[in-house]
Formats: sequence, C-alpha cells, structure tokens
Amino acid sequence: MKFNARKLIDKDYNCLVSWWKWWRWTPVPKNFLPDNGTGGIMIEKENTPVVAGFIYHTNSDVVIIEWIISNPDYKNKDRKQAVELLLNTIEAVCKDQGKKCMFSIGRSKHLINTHKKLGWVVDEKPSYEIVKTI
Repeated sequence: MKFNARKLIDKDYNCLVSWWKWWRWTPVPKNFLPDNGTGGIMIEKENTPVVAGFIYHTNSDVVIIEWIISNPDYKNKDRKQAVELLLNTIEAVCKDQGKKCMFSIGRSKHLINTHKKLGWVVDEKPSYEIVKTI
C-alpha cells in the first residue's frame, strides 16, 4: 500500500499533541502554528497518520519548515520513506507557490540525515532556538 499526502485538517491537532507528548516535546499551541494548526502536510498509510510537518510562509521567497513529528505507534520499517515523502511534498507545494528557499531547524540525527539525503545543506555547528513569548 502506498503513502498518501494531504493537507492538515483541524482534527489532526489532537493527534499531533499526543505525538509531541510521547516524544517528550511540549505541545505546540495552535495559535503558534501556521493557519491555526492546519498549515502543513500529513502523510498517511492505509488511513493511519504517520508523519506531519508545518509550512510557515514569510513575506519573502523563503518558507520555514517546522515541527516535523512522527507517529510513535507506527512501527513499520518504511517510516523513513514517509519522512522523505513529507519533505518532498512540502518542497513541491512550495515550488508551486513560487518559493525559492526552505529553512528548517532540527536536532534529530535521523531527520538531519534525511534532509542531507534530499539535498539540503546542513550547518554542522549547533545553534539554539531562541523564543520570547510577549
């Protein structure tokens, strides 16, 4: 069976919150996400959500890809293919919108290696996410 890529919908948010909690991330508030939690892509297989990520649009030719998260209960060996499909789908969506560059931040070695495989440039020096709620 093949993977299916689709736009995130409102009811996906609770699923993503459970994934973030399982992976020991603080769940991202809906109002911190693009389009109030629907501005991204979900990859599914046989109606099972596998991996998702968000696309932040800017007022430039750059988009920011963030909060890539996978289903901890999905045990199939093709999870890596699902992540690759997610990134390739996001790239296709962004190209269709005329965007010229994608930017992301990550620390997962598996995800970083997938980005490298797909032609992303990865800075080898660590950096930090800096956030201030105002």
